[in-house]
Amino acid sequence: LNRLHDATGGTVEVNGVDVGSLSSKELRKLRAEQMSMVFQHFALLPHRTVRDNAAFGLTMHDLSRAERLERADRALVQVGLEGWGDSLPDELSGGMRQRVGLARALATEANILLMDEAFSALDPLIKREMQDQMIELQSELRRTIVFITHDLNEAMRLGDRIAVMRDGSIVQIGTTEEILTNPADEYVASFVQGVDRSRVLTADGIMRRPVATIGAWEGPTAALHKMEELQVSGLFVLSRAGRLLGTVNDTGVAKGITRGTHQLEDLLHDGEVAKVAPDTLLAELLIPSAANPLPLAVVGANGELVGVVPRAALLEGLSDETTGEVPPVGADPADGADDAGAVIEGGAA
Repeated sequence: LNRLHDATGGTVEVNGVDVGSLSSKELRKLRAEQMSMVFQHFALLPHRTVRDNAAFGLTMHDLSRAERLERADRALVQVGLEGWGDSLPDELSGGMRQRVGLARALATEANILLMDEAFSALDPLIKREMQDQMIELQSELRRTIVFITHDLNEAMRLGDRIAVMRDGSIVQIGTTEEILTNPADEYVASFVQGVDRSRVLTADGIMRRPVATIGAWEGPTAALHKMEELQVSGLFVLSRAGRLLGTVNDTGVAKGITRGTHQLEDLLHDGEVAKVAPDTLLAELLIPSAANPLPLAVVGANGELVGVVPRAALLEGLSDETTGEVPPVGADPADGADDAGAVIEGGAA
């Protein structure tokens, strides 16, 4: 991607510029200003301090030494190494040394980070901490990050999109949900087999289009007719803005009509509605799904109903046998490895 090796085929473009066409001078400028790297085995200079290592990538920038060290100190704070600037690399643990490598990449303020097996040399606990750090940093910085890993769980935890490679070729690119639920071929299917889907997939990946709904202004009689038409015993009641107000059931509506109730909102059962956010993991849907007769209501930030999760959809999402595409919102409702590269996207990349 940054022409440490020339590509044998295809092109790499950064902001519309073909990297393969750049002169040596232009390539050095690209590496210095637009692309940073974090290496598997840290690649720190043992005779330089942590601060000087973090500032090393700025040596090709037109900055004074004071400015370089100031930016290095800011990067060290970002990765949790404030106060360690005067230490030498061999005084640090493996995880701390990798944080120095990350700080060196961040100090250049490049928009693209290339991370080559960056956490594979770390023990599991430190690796998890570094992944947490990466997620936190990305939420603040919004850089474009290409992260190479052999660890599929790591790719699925970090990546917005994942590219699965075999024999030097990409066989599938997609989101975690797309790769888990609709693998491109048997190789990808075997590659993702055994992944704990309940800890990866979320409600918005399996939810269905809500059909059993009614507007609060439509009234009890209309609600009873709609339940008869759909052959269901309950409805989600929505405001004109699509916000979920609660539910009504056939028994309550029938009694309300007998009593002469004209407002559907007077018959609401808000306490019976099980609401979940779109990013709720499937593992967290199991208990509320088992405890509620109605499908789980998936609501947005403003309380709008964006989908429902019937029990059958949840079971399908948890099944390793799923190879077809999970029906998206808008579909007909249903009751009841070699390397994996994680692309953590920033901006419009």
